[in-house]
Amino acid sequence: MSDLAIDKLKKGPHDGPALDAFMHSHSFPLVEGGKVTFVFRGAVEAVHLKSWVYGLPNSQPLHHLANTDLWHLTLDIPPKSRVEYKFEIVRNGNGQWIEDPLNPYRATDPFGANSVVHGEGYTVPEWTQVDPDARPGTLEPWVVKSKAFNDTRGFLVYLPARFRKTRRYPLLFVHDGPDYVRFANLKTVLDNLIHRLEIPDMVVALTGSPNRIGEYADDERHARYVTEEAIPDLEARLPLLGTPRGRCLMGASFGGVASLSTAVRYPGFYGRLLLQSGSFAFSDIGHQNKRGPAFEPVVRFMNRFRENPVLVADKAFISCGMHESLIYENRSLIPMLQTTELELKYVEARDGHNWENWRDRLREGLSWLFPGPLRMVYE
Repeated sequence: MSDLAIDKLKKGPHDGPALDAFMHSHSFPLVEGGKVTFVFRGAVEAVHLKSWVYGLPNSQPLHHLANTDLWHLTLDIPPKSRVEYKFEIVRNGNGQWIEDPLNPYRATDPFGANSVVHGEGYTVPEWTQVDPDARPGTLEPWVVKSKAFNDTRGFLVYLPARFRKTRRYPLLFVHDGPDYVRFANLKTVLDNLIHRLEIPDMVVALTGSPNRIGEYADDERHARYVTEEAIPDLEARLPLLGTPRGRCLMGASFGGVASLSTAVRYPGFYGRLLLQSGSFAFSDIGHQNKRGPAFEPVVRFMNRFRENPVLVADKAFISCGMHESLIYENRSLIPMLQTTELELKYVEARDGHNWENWRDRLREGLSWLFPGPLRMVYE
């Protein structure tokens, strides 16, 4: 490989004019083949790269280019990968986390935003962006009285653009649905995939929880609320298929746990599962839990399920990022589920535990679980 751009700068003159010319003639971070060079410019005492790639240090120092205010760090980056990161800059002995001021690309989540670098060959899927030719579905408010929780639960329901009361539709029940809409473009994805006939018209319940960590961690009340209250209410008031093959539970992280544990508690009720980066923590020996008290009920649930795996649906699509610590738990789940004769598709991506990773897998997951009329044309 020829010298990287940063190496050429270090070998040549890097006085003020040369450095200014270098900065103006490049985009940052510098992605060159399988390498990425992070760059920060400013009068600071130190700069650290903060990233969330499992197996790598979550804090790595940038190197100072002598007699300049430029800092740099070069790392390997696999093709078609995404990495979210921040910089920690140190001034007067105090560290401050910031987004990369030289990088315009951002990914947002419920906690704020991160800078994003794309490996060579990665592009944002065009089907995640608004298509002016795709007729938009609508989001309708929905309210269900819950005896399981002794309260009233509100959520949103997506109705496809061509919704008709004379037709019957499959139901996709999405944990953390509003976050999927906000951070993973789920409504736009649905509009586009339905418009392109890659999935059938479907109704989508976009639900949340006032206590997601507690309620999503194998809470019997949550499973009862979803299966005996929310879905029956939807099926009574909307023209839904009302059969297992027409019901799909979906969720990411703890939402994946909620989806799987609900299906386990009600075997035969759900025909489809879409699980993304599920927090499927377990212990092989004893009851050790290194992930904290919030995971205790998850570990108990997963240990029980691993001892006696049962068929909980006809088909499941599971995805996980290679850069996240949960990759081990998700990989180990696959052969166990296969013993139950579940029809399974498992996908890994060079990405982390984040909404854009989950967004980028939606087309493959939804079209495999619910193939649209386009597939029928070509089969």
